[in-house]
Parts: sequence; C-alpha cells; structure tokens
Amino acid sequence: MATLFYLYCNEAEFGNQEKLFILFQVLVITVILPSLVFLLLRTAGRIDSIMLAEVSQRKIPLILHCFFLILLVKKSITIDRYPELHFFLLAALLSTIMALILLFANIKASLHMIAISSLTVFIIGLSLHLKIQNTFVTAVLLLLNGFVASSRLEMKAHTNKELIIGFLLGAVSQLLLLVVWL
Repeated sequence: MATLFYLYCNEAEFGNQEKLFILFQVLVITVILPSLVFLLLRTAGRIDSIMLAEVSQRKIPLILHCFFLILLVKKSITIDRYPELHFFLLAALLSTIMALILLFANIKASLHMIAISSLTVFIIGLSLHLKIQNTFVTAVLLLLNGFVASSRLEMKAHTNKELIIGFLLGAVSQLLLLVVWL
C-alpha cells in the first residue's frame, strides 16, 4: 500500500514501466516470497496456522522478513532513486528487528498494528513532504488503526499490551526515520 501511494503521489516522476517494475519487485519480496515461506514452514510443521500464536513460531518468519527487506533496500529501492520509499522500508526493517528482539524476551507484538501504524505515519509524512493534503486518506488510515486493533481483540489474537507495543513499534520507527527525509 505504501508503494502504491508513493508512486501515485509521485506520478510525474516515474514512467509507467518503472512503476510496474517497482510494484512487481515489492510484490514479489513482500507478498509472494513470504507466502511461499509460510507454505513451506507450514508443510514442515514449523508453524500451525497463519495466526502464529506462539512466540517461537514467529522467529523464523521475522528473520526471513528482515532478509527480504534488506534485499529490497540494497538492490531495488535505493536511496538515490526512491528516498522516501527507501526510508519507509528501512523503518519497516527497524520495527521488524525490534519485534524480533522482543520475541527473545518472550514479548509478542501485533504485527498487524506495526504494519498499519507504519503505513499511517508514512503517508502523513509523505503528504507533508510533498505538500499535498490527504485529509480523507489520513482519516481513513486512523480509522483503520482502530479497526485493526478491534479486530485483533475480537479474534482474541492479542492483548491490549501487544496491540500498543505493535502500534508503537510501527509508528516510532517511521517517526525516527521520517526526520531524515522530511
């Protein structure tokens, strides 16, 4: 979603082929490869469901996610060509590493909250950076933060503490790197 928004807001800067190439790379690294890894881990018996309820089941997927993000920022989404998106992905890497470190302390963070809060802060920052007003998009994203948190509570997938930790990991990591490119 962040990539789509980034390309939409910088519409004139990139050609259609370049946009498709970026989208394809991000889709492969952040959706297709993790899906294949999930299927592999589930087949191998390392995880039992998509929910990853056990702290021990989250370690391998998060480690692999870190490697995927590193691959993306080192080889594809470079700082010289796509600086805002590059820092978004670096912040995503930072929040993933912090979530992984917390797992070793037996503390689980909501990965859904990390994702939605990261996206929200990035889009607000990108709007400020590009001097465009996205009041509606910002309002929808803030509402989605609440929907995601409510759904995770309703599904009994997380506690309030895990949701707050997830929200803070996503938002703070974006805010820390936002000051670099804003």
